[in-house]
Amino acid sequence: MTSKLPIGPIMLDIQGLTLDDVDKEKLNHPNTGAVILFSRNYQDPKQVDDLIKSIRNARNGNILIAVDQEGGRVQRFQNGFTRLPPASRYIESPELAKSAGWLMAAELLAIGVDFSFAPVLDVDCGVSEIIGNRSFATDPVKATQLASAFRVGMNEAGMAATGKHFPGHGAVALDSHLTLPIDDRNLDTIRAKDLLPFKQLIAEGLEGIMPAHVLYPQIDIKPAGFSRFWLQDILRNELGFDGVIFSDDLSMEGAASMGDFPTRAKLAQDAGCDMILVCNNPIAAEQVLESLPVKNNIIREQRLNRMQGKHKLNREQLQCTENWQHISNLINSFN
Repeated sequence: MTSKLPIGPIMLDIQGLTLDDVDKEKLNHPNTGAVILFSRNYQDPKQVDDLIKSIRNARNGNILIAVDQEGGRVQRFQNGFTRLPPASRYIESPELAKSAGWLMAAELLAIGVDFSFAPVLDVDCGVSEIIGNRSFATDPVKATQLASAFRVGMNEAGMAATGKHFPGHGAVALDSHLTLPIDDRNLDTIRAKDLLPFKQLIAEGLEGIMPAHVLYPQIDIKPAGFSRFWLQDILRNELGFDGVIFSDDLSMEGAASMGDFPTRAKLAQDAGCDMILVCNNPIAAEQVLESLPVKNNIIREQRLNRMQGKHKLNREQLQCTENWQHISNLINSFN
């Protein structure tokens, strides 16, 4: 009998609404550990539920399923899901932040998703269009309070949270999907503002963090996601974070300065990333799968196992609960 594969260090995507043979082959590579779903993978709740079941059936071992479902303009599953407002709206009604976190998590868990990459912990500095209203607030204290409440709601539903984009993407105008943003501030300035939400949520037990493809040249010569200073000295040692570090997508232009895809993956892993994202580039994903050495790490496995969703109710059962009906109505009326 073939032994079950552990959760590998690579998060991949798939191309369509169903799996093809190439997808199935990649899913069973020893380095595969997770799949992130996008809008192109979603038609309706039944279809994506079936897709997720087929992903799990195709993998000879455990696998994590993720999605970006923050709300606002970053909500991959829309038709058939409650439309969530952007994070900045919760400052108008802070008591809804926890409820929205619960609702987002409960709806995803009910169709088999393990976690959403949320909440955004970037503090909006009024210059970043790619962050903008994805941030909970311009004030770091208020951003921390609202993000913390949102995470508590996620946890109560049974979902681990991933804060992004460490150490803060809110003070640069450029979009790291398209180029490498440069933040010229010093470490003391970033500590006094941008790091506050991360520091507090880490103290509260935050399970995952995604670093930014942003360069802070006064602090290190490498972007944060490839920097041992940011990921080890600051995140692990100074802030005491013991959860999963997810790289941001290595296909983004903000990562291109670090070399070809195998080089990017190795540098991210060497800096301390537990899970490497390679999306929207099937050839790059294949290169990274084959280039990284296959090795097991008990500590990394333990961290990743914390990201497994607690799937309590299916969609039909969830929508029959008074809690879902009440909170969904609240969010719909708030919108």
